[in-house]
Amino acid sequence: MKGRSVFLALFFFFLLVAALLPQVTLSGYTRIQIKEAGTGRKILSEVLRDGEEVVMTWKNSLFGLNVTEVFQAQRGILVLTQITFADPQGSVPPMVAPSDVEDLYQTGGAFTASGLSKPFQQVLYRIGEIGDPRMSVRGREVAFKQEVGFGGSIVLTATAAKGYEILLEGSGK
Repeated sequence: MKGRSVFLALFFFFLLVAALLPQVTLSGYTRIQIKEAGTGRKILSEVLRDGEEVVMTWKNSLFGLNVTEVFQAQRGILVLTQITFADPQGSVPPMVAPSDVEDLYQTGGAFTASGLSKPFQQVLYRIGEIGDPRMSVRGREVAFKQEVGFGGSIVLTATAAKGYEILLEGSGK
């Protein structure tokens, strides 16, 4: 009789854990997903530890500059921490203050800025002919134009990771 009681107690305990696990978010982890905007087709889903980086590269069609944006996973969001607009034929771009970045996006010219802290939970990328946007996550590169074609759209989302996502998708690979 005692063995059956222990079995039932363990069974209900695991049932309770299984019911709660999908609801529990764990600090220190961020889940990012890249999906095709029109269909919702999943292109990439990863659980990152806080501090892990995601790197976006693309070509600015207005000024012909190569752009590198570095994001960091932080508590369920992605934070833009560094950006570089580089002239493909030029020298190393000059360092600018984070407060100058917004203006420089519009006026052009090579520059690099670090120490940024611009949070994002969702970004919609529309794919043009020139930009060739690519995102690198844990060594895996996603070529947006290859995934959805010219004129397509991709949605990047960041959320706090749930317990089961950490188990299923892993972390710290």
